Amino acid sequence: MEGKSVLVTGGGTGLGADLARGFAAAGARVWVAGRTAARLESVAAEHAEIHAVEVDVTDETSVEAMFDFTGPCEVVIANAGASASAPFARTELDAWRSMVDVNLTGAFLTLREGARRLKDPDWGRLIAVASTAGLKGYPYVSAYAAAKHGVIGMVKSAALEMARSGVTVNALCPGFLDTEMTERSIENIMEKTGMDAAAARAQLEKMSPQRRLIRPEEVTAAALWLCGPGSEGVTGQAIAIAGGEV
Repeated sequence: MEGKSVLVTGGGTGLGADLARGFAAAGARVWVAGRTAARLESVAAEHAEIHAVEVDVTDETSVEAMFDFTGPCEVVIANAGASASAPFARTELDAWRSMVDVNLTGAFLTLREGARRLKDPDWGRLIAVASTAGLKGYPYVSAYAAAKHGVIGMVKSAALEMARSGVTVNALCPGFLDTEMTERSIENIMEKTGMDAAAARAQLEKMSPQRRLIRPEEVTAAALWLCGPGSEGVTGQAIAIAGGEV
């Protein structure tokens, strides 16, 4: 990745921060983008080649301004996302719109603007971080799952449009990750069931045939592979990193 520029949205915590560290360690100049300056600056302070930029991925003008600030990037990773849970019949329209705005529209705006501004039209990598929820259903997260299914459809369509160029478009679909977002899911299970933290975590671990949460660095390794030699023919894919769950 020497000499290449990489943008990671949702880069202040969890998987986004791990992606930034992994690409910086591989020699790239990395931009971490998000809404919370303090978190971004904390990640940027870890490596001389990680830099922070604020953005609201749901706002078209903000996304354009982000790329004005960073300049063209060869690798754009739409990682920003959020989750919320509720029974389908009790899912409010505002909650639905919020999940679609952040997880689907945010990925669209990020990858679309990244495609418009690729430094080299003969080589580029557009990557969306989706989820196993984009490949299957889970109870109580219909809005989130719908948005992630939409991300995968967008990726497949964009990949076909760019198939004759040197640009690939793919989605990474991790299962439950060992990150802050999953900690919130554990807290939600505890609140609604009365389980303790260990039992709630075990409920999520049981989703995977490997009986464990996925480590962020496993997803980072997949992203780096998609940017390495020999990945040219891999495009339009939704790659599950989920211990055999999908």
